[in-house]
Amino acid sequence: MPEQTHGARARASGRLRRISDRAGERRRAARQLAGLLSRAGRGAVASTILAHLVAGSMPIVFLVCLGRALQLLVSESGSIAVWWLAAGLSAFLLQQLLAPVQLLLSEMIARQVDRYCLRRFTGFALTRAPLRTLERPAVADRLSQANEAFEQMALTPGAAAEGALALIARYTQLAGAVVVVAVTAGPWAALGAAFVAVVTRRGQSAAFNRWGKHVRLAAPARRRTAYVRDLATSTRAAKEIRTLGLIDWIDDRYAAESRGHLEPLWRSRRAVYGRPFVVYTLLGLAGTAAALLAVAGLGAGGTASVGPLAMAVQGVVLCARFGVMFSESDTKMVYGRNAWEALLEFERVCLAATAGERRRRTTAENVPDLAALRSRTITFDGVSFSYDGRRPVLRDLGFQLSAGTSTALVGVNGAGKTTLVKVLTGLYRPDEGRVLVGGTDLVDLPPEAWRRQFAVTFQDFVRYELTIRENVAMSAITHLDDDAGILAELSRAGLGELVASSPSGLDTPLTRATADGRELSGGQWQRLALARSLFAVRHGASVLVLDEPTAQLDARGEAEFYDMFLELTRGVTSMIISHRFSSVRRADRIVVLDGGSVAECGGHDDLVAAGGEYARLFSAQASRFARAGGKA
Repeated sequence: MPEQTHGARARASGRLRRISDRAGERRRAARQLAGLLSRAGRGAVASTILAHLVAGSMPIVFLVCLGRALQLLVSESGSIAVWWLAAGLSAFLLQQLLAPVQLLLSEMIARQVDRYCLRRFTGFALTRAPLRTLERPAVADRLSQANEAFEQMALTPGAAAEGALALIARYTQLAGAVVVVAVTAGPWAALGAAFVAVVTRRGQSAAFNRWGKHVRLAAPARRRTAYVRDLATSTRAAKEIRTLGLIDWIDDRYAAESRGHLEPLWRSRRAVYGRPFVVYTLLGLAGTAAALLAVAGLGAGGTASVGPLAMAVQGVVLCARFGVMFSESDTKMVYGRNAWEALLEFERVCLAATAGERRRRTTAENVPDLAALRSRTITFDGVSFSYDGRRPVLRDLGFQLSAGTSTALVGVNGAGKTTLVKVLTGLYRPDEGRVLVGGTDLVDLPPEAWRRQFAVTFQDFVRYELTIRENVAMSAITHLDDDAGILAELSRAGLGELVASSPSGLDTPLTRATADGRELSGGQWQRLALARSLFAVRHGASVLVLDEPTAQLDARGEAEFYDMFLELTRGVTSMIISHRFSSVRRADRIVVLDGGSVAECGGHDDLVAAGGEYARLFSAQASRFARAGGKA
C-alpha cells in the first residue's frame, strides 16, 4: 500500500509539473510575441487589433440579424424583417471588405517585425558571432533554420506576430457565439458549447505546438537532406555528377536522407495526433451533442420560437467549429516562433562561446590610432589555437611581420597556414598568446577597423555573381565609382582585355544566369580576386595577404605573377602563402611552419644552406621541376 500511494503521488506530481511547464511555455511564448509586436509600432498594432475585432464580430451580427428577421417573418412582420435582413447583409459585406484590410495590416506588421529580426540576425552573424562558433554543427543548424524562414519569407517571426493578432477575430467570434447561445438557449447550453470550443481548440493547439518542437529537433536531418537536394539541382556540381555517373547514387542518397528525416517525424506525428486526437474528438462530439440536445429541449417544450432556436443552433455550430486549425494563425505561430527561437539560440550559443574570452579594453576615447599602427611590426607572441579545444592547429607560434616587407609562409598541407591568416585578421582569437601590432594587443583594436587594413585573397575566395565593377571594388566598396582604379588593377592582375570583351563593360554580370552576363575560367576568377586585393591596397589597405595566389593559373600566368611579385608587394606589409618556391624565394623573409609551429625562419639562400625542412622541400620540388623541364 505505501508503495502504491508513493507511485500515485509521483504520477500526480509529474502531471502537475507538466501542466506547470506547459503554462510556463505559454507565458514565455506570449512574452516573445508581445516583444516582437512592439517592433511593429503602436499605431499599426492598434489598427490591426481594431480591424480584427470588427471582422470577428460581423459573423455574430449577421447571425443575430438573420435570426431576428426569421422571427419577424414567422410573426408576419415582413416590413420590419427587411430591415434586419439589410443589416445582416451589411454586416456580411463589411466582413468581406475588411478581409483585404486585415491582410494588408497583417502584412505590414509582419514586414516591420521581420525587418527588425533580419537586422538583428545579420548584424549578429556578421559582427558579433565569432567565425569559429559559426562553423560549429549546432550553430549551423540554428543558422539553417533561421535562414530557411527568411529565404521563404512565409513562416518568419513576423508571420508569428501577425498570426497571434489574427486570433483576436477568432476569439471575438467565439465570445459572441457563446453569448448568443446563452441568451437564446440558456447558460447550460452556452456552457456546453464553450466547453466544446475551448477543450478541442486547446487540444489542437497543444498538439500542433508539440509537433512544431519535433520539426525543430529534426533540423540537422533536414539540413542534410536539403544539401543533397541542392547538390542534385544546382549547376555547381552538375559536371562531376554527370561525368562520374553519380545520378543514381545521388537519387538513392536523397531517398535515404529523406527517409531518415521524415520517418521519425511520421512516428512523432502519430504519437501527437493519434490517441489525443480521438480523445478530443469524442469530447467535442459529446459537448456538441449535449448543447444541441439542450437547444432541442427548448424547442420541444415550446419555450423558444424559430428565430432564437436558429440563432442558438448556429451559435453551437460556430463553437463546435472552433476546435480546428486556423490557417491564418497556427502554422505561422508555430513555425514562425521556431525561427525566432532558432535566432535566439544562435545568439545564446555564440555569446556562451565567447563568454570566457577577454574583452576589449578600449573605448571610443582611447581607441589606438590605426593609421599610426600601419608602420608598426606585427608580432605573433606564443600564439596557440584549436578548433575543437583538443587538437591544436597552431602551437606556441612566434614570429614577426616587419612593416613594409614581404613574408612568405610555407609548409605541408595542414601545417596551419590559412588558420594563421584568420588569426591575423581577427577572424579567430588565439586560445593562448597574443598578436601584437606595434605593441598593442590585437584584442584591444576595433575588429572592423583592423580588418579594413587588410587586402586578403583567400585560397577559397568567393566567386560573386555580381558585376565586374562590384567584384573588384568589393574590397573598398565606398570607391565603387573609381573606374580608373578598377581598370588599372584589372590590368595589373592580367585582365586588361576583360572589360573590353564584355558586353556591358565594367557593369557586366559574371554569371550566365543573366542575358548579358558572362562566365570566367578558374584562372580568370583568381586574377579577379587578386585585382580585388590590389584595389584595397590602392585605397588604403596596409597589409596584403595572398593565399595560394597562383593555384588556378597556367604556367604562363604563374610566371607573370612571379615577375611582378616584388612590384605588387612594394611598400606594404605582405604575406604570401604558397607551395610554389619560385614565388616564395623572392620574399624578404620565409617562415616555415611544421605542425603549427615555426620550424625555420630566414631568407631563401640562408634556409637552403641550413639544410633543414625548407631545403628538403625546395630540393624535392626543384628535382620534380627539373625532370619536367621546368624551373623551381
